[in-house]
Amino acid sequence: MSPLTGVPTKTPLWRDIRVLKWLFQLAVLAIFVGIIFWLYNNYQVNIQRSKIPTGLDFLDNPANFTMPGNDFNQSSPVWSAFVQGFYNTLRVSVVGILLAILIGTLVGMARLSKNFLVRTVAGAYVEVIRNLPLLVLLTFMNLAVVLQTFPRIEDAWKPLDLFVVSNRGIAIPWFEGSGITLLSVLLAALAAAVIIAWVRGKYSDRTGKPARGLLYGTTIFVLVIVGAWLALGYSWTLPLVQDRGTEGGLRLDPSFFALLVTLVVYTSSHIAEIVRGSILAVPRGQGEAADALALSGPKKMRLVILPQAFRVALPAVGNQSLNLIKNSSLGAAISYFELTQIAQITVGNGSPAVPAFTLTLLVYLSISLTTSLIINIFNRRLALVER
Repeated sequence: MSPLTGVPTKTPLWRDIRVLKWLFQLAVLAIFVGIIFWLYNNYQVNIQRSKIPTGLDFLDNPANFTMPGNDFNQSSPVWSAFVQGFYNTLRVSVVGILLAILIGTLVGMARLSKNFLVRTVAGAYVEVIRNLPLLVLLTFMNLAVVLQTFPRIEDAWKPLDLFVVSNRGIAIPWFEGSGITLLSVLLAALAAAVIIAWVRGKYSDRTGKPARGLLYGTTIFVLVIVGAWLALGYSWTLPLVQDRGTEGGLRLDPSFFALLVTLVVYTSSHIAEIVRGSILAVPRGQGEAADALALSGPKKMRLVILPQAFRVALPAVGNQSLNLIKNSSLGAAISYFELTQIAQITVGNGSPAVPAFTLTLLVYLSISLTTSLIINIFNRRLALVER
């Protein structure tokens, strides 16, 4: 059969949908690059006109301020202040994420409780906390709870003679020895526990007997910690009230405590709803199968429901963890020496604002990207493999 005469055999470029899509995307990209270039050019012109330094030479200048609770002094360089701010941001973020996930999971489970009182209290917690502005909640926690509710140091609360609670902060028992060595021991103990749990899982697959990976893993973890503690000669130091302060133990600054509690309470209220929705997303048949096996309520939740619910919840919980890290910058509002507060003080003492805050942004970005990478690895490990 011969081709029809007068019928085009090839679509013209100006009517080819693939070419038009590419041209549209290239046009959008060109506009975006043009705007960025225009803004950057304006920034360079204005910087040269006002003769503002743009380098990082200010990092070697004296900081000219002090931080309570450590050896940092006015003659220490600015880069040392940023390092201390980085540690403080990490400290409140790591502890906050762990506590927020733990409390959020418990509250999320309580939201589905058959007990009316537990379910109502959990619901009120979520609805009240998550509808409050975070900055207002932080300010209230610092001014009304920590500074006004806690007693003066002369009348400090001393629960079990292990803690000292006052408006100057909370002192807790702490260890004496190398922190880096103890952290290495913790990581080694965690690795040993994971290996033991994996071996027990393989044993269970091969023999059909209960794995009890959590029991064996926890036992190995505790044994490694206790053995290393005794072998390396670590000891405890308890906090004591001395004059108008405390000696021994670890003192948590009032601003750190206010920021930590606020971030944990606020983030856990969001995680609770994520956990609640994830538990409801688990097919009803899974719970019925657990009931058929005569599993108790806690065992059904721990062995059947929660492992599947966390597969659903992990990406959203990861987002809340990233939000907690970024929200830690609000600590500057109550004078907690995290990264943003350090940047503000150094700029106030004469350091160039743009390089200082650019450095701060890059540090926050590196922390968030590292956290996101860890969450993605966990998410990939927990994802169901479809065949």
